[in-house]
Order: sequence, then C-alpha cells, then structure tokens
Amino acid sequence: MPRFISPLVLALVGTILFGDGAYIHAKAWLAQVLLERAFDHSVATGQPFKPWSWADTWPVARIEVKRIGASAIVLEGTSGQALAFGPGHIHQTVDAGERGVAVYAAHRDTHFRFLRDVATGDVIDVTRSDGKRFRYRADASSVVHFDASGIDPTTHGFELVLATCWPFDSVTSGPERYILHATLIGTDG
Repeated sequence: MPRFISPLVLALVGTILFGDGAYIHAKAWLAQVLLERAFDHSVATGQPFKPWSWADTWPVARIEVKRIGASAIVLEGTSGQALAFGPGHIHQTVDAGERGVAVYAAHRDTHFRFLRDVATGDVIDVTRSDGKRFRYRADASSVVHFDASGIDPTTHGFELVLATCWPFDSVTSGPERYILHATLIGTDG
C-alpha cells in the first residue's frame, strides 16, 4: 500500500504546482490585456484610466523596442502592486519627452527581461497616455549599486533610463542594478 501512496502524493503535488504556475501565467496574460485596454482608453480620452477597479495605478506610457519585438505598458508609480503588473514610472522623474530624465523600473525576470537584448544604438519608442510619441536611442548601459545609480535628475537634456535588478539570471535579489540610458532623437507628437 505505501508504494501506491507515494506516486499518488507525488502526482497530486505535481498537479497542484502545475496549476499554480498556470494560474500565474493566466493572470499575467489577463493583466496585459486589461493594461492594453486601459492604455488605449487613456490615449483616446486623454484621461487616466485604471485597468481594474481596485488598481492603485494606471498606464502612463508604452515602451517598444521594435528590433527585438519587445513592448511593455508602463504604470504610474513603483508600488508593489504596480511592479507586479508592469514597469513603473518613478514619481520623482519627468514624463518621457520632457526636459530631464524619465526613469522606468521593472523586474528583471518579467517585464524588463527584454533589456538583456537591447543593444547600444537600438531605438526605443515611448508613447505616452496623452498620445504623444517620442523616439530615443540607447546610448549606454551600466551596472551600478542600487544607491549609486549615477542618474542626474537635473540634466538639461531629454533622457530616458530603464532600470532593473542585476544580474539578469539571478534568482535572489541583490544590491546591483542594470541601467540602460537613452537620449531623445525625435518626436511624433
């Protein structure tokens, strides 16, 4: 009898773990659908629109790196809930396209996983929720300590920084951050 219980227990545990993983992926897929819809609504109306009623955030921009087929909806703020669903716009920084540096941060293993494939010279398109579009060129990347980013919020240029944890393949958090810097090269709105 114990020989049959062990495989049954293992099968039950495997089914539970598989279901949990499938639930997480289904939730992430649905969240992206709702974020896209909320972003499109914001662009159409010019008003912030929450992706679901209890959200503490709303879409403020879409980042696209067409060379690698990457796209992400950026949410207002960097609360735990916001970062669970997408990159967040750091409050103390300007909006994309404004003089200064706009900083977006996200998790390395989800929404900013694509940063590992962005190369110097790549074009990064940012569409704000007011419909204005800005084109940036990636011009530098660095790995820094979390409290020594080197980001100058008082810059007189028009800059974009995408930040995430480093190294990309780590399973534990650490003090290092990957910083991708880009400079504005054009605007469509």
